[in-house]
Amino acid sequence: MSGFDADSFAARIGPHLIDDPLGRSAPYGDATLDASLAPMLAGRPLKDAAVLVGIVTHPGEAAVVLTQRTEHLASHAGQIAFPGGKIDRDDASPVATALREAEEEIGLDPADAVPVGCLPAYASNSGYRIVPVVAFVRPGLVWRPNPGEVADVFEVPLGFLMSGANHRVASRVWQGRRRYFYEMPFEDRYIWGVTAGILRQIFERTWGVGSPPAPGTPRRDGSSG
Repeated sequence: MSGFDADSFAARIGPHLIDDPLGRSAPYGDATLDASLAPMLAGRPLKDAAVLVGIVTHPGEAAVVLTQRTEHLASHAGQIAFPGGKIDRDDASPVATALREAEEEIGLDPADAVPVGCLPAYASNSGYRIVPVVAFVRPGLVWRPNPGEVADVFEVPLGFLMSGANHRVASRVWQGRRRYFYEMPFEDRYIWGVTAGILRQIFERTWGVGSPPAPGTPRRDGSSG
């Protein structure tokens, strides 16, 4: 698909990258879509984490690297996720965390990734302040998923993820209340929750600037449009 190459993405995302995401509050997160979560997140201490938004620089259309977590994990088992994890004390920065985790989870050699910056942190209802680290990844790599954490590694065309027509708002009842979240089904993969929320925030900064909310987005009064 034309217009979704790595250079176009770099030009669009560049103005939104920041140097010190941990020095600021998380302006986006699960409560951006679902305002009913805001009281739960307000004043709640969040653990710092970082994920790698790996943009594979294929000739023509770029792609985004995602993983499918194994089914036996204690949290988010079987879900689609970016490579990433908690920021350790020994990590020099969120970038270092994202690269370390990507190497551990999918076998990405840091030499094959060029970090270009971070996006503002994303506050998840699970209690994390997640820093998306954007990096350009060399094409043609053979992924080596860590069987203890990752069931599969796959790529999704950038054009698919950056098209608002592929974004939907879904809901589930959780702890007695209806919660809303983004979903982006791709082939036999179900991208949703925090991963879809981060992708939606990237979309709204790049190709989706000025776009209307996804169909079904709940209004502040709790109804949906």
